[in-house]
Amino acid sequence: MNIVPVITLDGPGGVGKGTLGRLLAHDLGWHLLDSGAIYRALALAAQRAGLDADNETALSGLARTLPLGFRGAADETHVLLGGEVVDAEIRTPEVSALTSRIAAIPAVRAALLQRQRDFRRAPGLVADGRDMGTVVFPDAPLKVFLTASAEERGKRRLNQLMEQGISASLATVVAEIAERDARDQQRSVAPLRPAPDAKILDTSEQSVSDTYRVLQSWVRSAFQEN
Repeated sequence: MNIVPVITLDGPGGVGKGTLGRLLAHDLGWHLLDSGAIYRALALAAQRAGLDADNETALSGLARTLPLGFRGAADETHVLLGGEVVDAEIRTPEVSALTSRIAAIPAVRAALLQRQRDFRRAPGLVADGRDMGTVVFPDAPLKVFLTASAEERGKRRLNQLMEQGISASLATVVAEIAERDARDQQRSVAPLRPAPDAKILDTSEQSVSDTYRVLQSWVRSAFQEN
């Protein structure tokens, strides 16, 4: 077993993984892996290259050579593609939809697996994603699976879009979330699901601070026992 500790935060989009992961990594002084940003950057690169979402060979090849980088501390990390900061570009609805399709391709997931595991460095890692606890870091001492209702997640996503100046309806956003959930849960490789030993945390009715206090208590308990 790797002696560098990992905390995994898995769950669908809109449950607060990113916010909680940044807070936890910052407070612990650990590294942060936003695995979704890796897949989003790949989707953006594929979009720019004009690659079809069904071209498994080309997409897996692109995944292996993706000129990806991260800059900044855990609480303010910027995503770089070929040296260009692409924080906003990887969050557009178009890239989000393409990301979900690309992430379901087994060869793409295989190509990106070691790249994700390479983030595991001392003193520790907080890993945010959809299969961190089940596939990427199955030996993590603490695995958390976050959930929230589709409607609540839709409201959060709609607020994000509005902040970016993108107009959308709540019904459309909720429908897109449901579609992605189904795709993520039904894919043949690394489907979205809690690890058998994951702790489940529903964030629907909780503030970020309340959710974070629960998470902190689990962290203290896990690392006092291990």
